[in-house]
Amino acid sequence: MTALETVLDGLMQRYQARVPDVKKVIDAMVAEKLISSAEEIENDHIAFRTMGVPQLGMKSFEKIFLHYGYERREAYHFAHKKLDAFWYSPPNPKYPRIFVSELRVADLSLEARAIIESYTNEVPTDPVDALDLDNGLAVDDFLHKALWRLPTLADYQRLQSESEYAAWVIYNRYYLNHFTVSVHNLPAPRNTCVGFNEFLKAKGFKLNNSGGEVKQSPDGFLLQSSTVAEMIDVTFSSGEQKRISGSYVEFAERRVLPQFAHLESSQIKREHRREGFEAGNADKIFESTFSTQTAQRSS
Repeated sequence: MTALETVLDGLMQRYQARVPDVKKVIDAMVAEKLISSAEEIENDHIAFRTMGVPQLGMKSFEKIFLHYGYERREAYHFAHKKLDAFWYSPPNPKYPRIFVSELRVADLSLEARAIIESYTNEVPTDPVDALDLDNGLAVDDFLHKALWRLPTLADYQRLQSESEYAAWVIYNRYYLNHFTVSVHNLPAPRNTCVGFNEFLKAKGFKLNNSGGEVKQSPDGFLLQSSTVAEMIDVTFSSGEQKRISGSYVEFAERRVLPQFAHLESSQIKREHRREGFEAGNADKIFESTFSTQTAQRSS
């Protein structure tokens, strides 16, 4: 197993343990005979959230996956949410794409910025520079360890009132935000986001309905949907306990590009489908962890 495969395997193992919806979705797909095992799922992409401070953020985080042969692609900007992002293409199509976003901390209020920096300043230099990136186990450990002290409930709630993204990251740090099932590989009629969403709802899953349950790119070739984030019971540094947003599962349908429409289904490969991401879709998918969506899980 390569260092990259060790890292990806570690991410998925801990993510599945923390997000019961992952196993529930996979088990439902097997029961419906959409797949025979989890290994048949193509993971379209995985996503991470970061804090935009000098020693952390995307410039730090991306060093890990650039080392493994990933290549940085298009940038995306989310003015209202004060976020920037890049996506990264894998060195081999058997690996997932990676989507990394970053909070523009400098654009927040002075109070919120001071709260965030009181935590992130505990990381004085870029921590990735000290990692042996060829040691997959060390990188896996790094991605799941505390970068700064456990936040107080008061700080979490103050950040949440201004940026739910900031609150998510201050507690969850580099925890895997989601993985993504490529639905276009499934048997009809579940090989579209609309068809797969019908299947999910029939099984009782709560879907992110911000901007509609299916988010579609203007060109019509990238469609995405997601579950609402799992709520997890956590303890803050002051001892208070609270249920907060954890991670979720996403679903993507990448349609065949017009210039390849003549191909037989057996000939279609990843490079024949719509590539990249769409800011309008991602903007709404971010809200899978927001309270406007997670309220569904208790309804």
